[in-house]
Amino acid sequence: MKIVILDSNLGAIDLEQNIAARYGFQINKPKQCKTEDEVISVIHDADGVIVQYAPVTRKALESAPNLKVVSEYGVGVDSIDIAACTEKGIAVCNVPDYSYQEVSDQAIALALSLDRGVVSLDKQIRSGNYGLTTVKPLRRIVGRVFGVVGLGRIARAAALKARGIGYKVLGTDIAFACGTTTDDGIPVVTFDELLTQSDVVSVHVPLMDATKHLINAVALSKMKPEAILINTARGGVVDTEALIEALKNKTIRGAGLDVFETEPLPKNHPLTALDNVVLTPHAGYYSEESLYELKTRPVENAADVLAGKKPRNILNPSVLKS
Repeated sequence: MKIVILDSNLGAIDLEQNIAARYGFQINKPKQCKTEDEVISVIHDADGVIVQYAPVTRKALESAPNLKVVSEYGVGVDSIDIAACTEKGIAVCNVPDYSYQEVSDQAIALALSLDRGVVSLDKQIRSGNYGLTTVKPLRRIVGRVFGVVGLGRIARAAALKARGIGYKVLGTDIAFACGTTTDDGIPVVTFDELLTQSDVVSVHVPLMDATKHLINAVALSKMKPEAILINTARGGVVDTEALIEALKNKTIRGAGLDVFETEPLPKNHPLTALDNVVLTPHAGYYSEESLYELKTRPVENAADVLAGKKPRNILNPSVLKS
């Protein structure tokens, strides 16, 4: 059976090949597909594919009669047509928990870098200015409100870490009733209530039709003027143009972004010219430990499906034969 890596920016595939060999499969080097046509050109005789960002569309799936599994490098599966996969009996797997500690750490790091003015002060002192003018006024963190949009694994981890630092925490999620409290003690409020009450709004939802530009001009206008926005989820959840205007006009105080609507972020992008934004290159997932899990578990998931076993993580279990 043939497993194809459609695309990957994760370096050498020795780990993937070792895992595949253990199951009796072979994996060739990534094809680095970027378009539907490129995917079709390599998927036609595959039994399984592993994908990072390449578009696995209905048309691509229709060109692959032997395909039994699409396995994602990571959490987000917005580039995969899950409905079409399910119709065709193709398993869709991901690795939903491989980096939740790292991503929640990144959210906290971005929040603190803005709430304490760390990046601005660093730039200032390197330019020969020794003082606090560029960051005033800073507020005591104890008692500030850290709101998480979404209450999944990453969001809850970020909220609990924020609470440990001294923030009060709030959360919002369509799967939780407003006015309740999660098992780990996070009060659940409406989306609008979270926007208006939070000093830090940290985004932790997947990208789908319902969340595309969830943080738009209207949402930004409801935030406090001294609030900061953190996005470590998916770039498309935030309307970039609206955010740039809000940052320019000081509708909100600042933003910390690890993800973008276009990645890599183009050189000289308008965001790079703003002093009240901290940018990192989709680095939130990374630690040596999480990278190991990220590279091995998609292969294990795909190989398990091809071997007739239930994989550790599957999004459409109905396709598995009992």
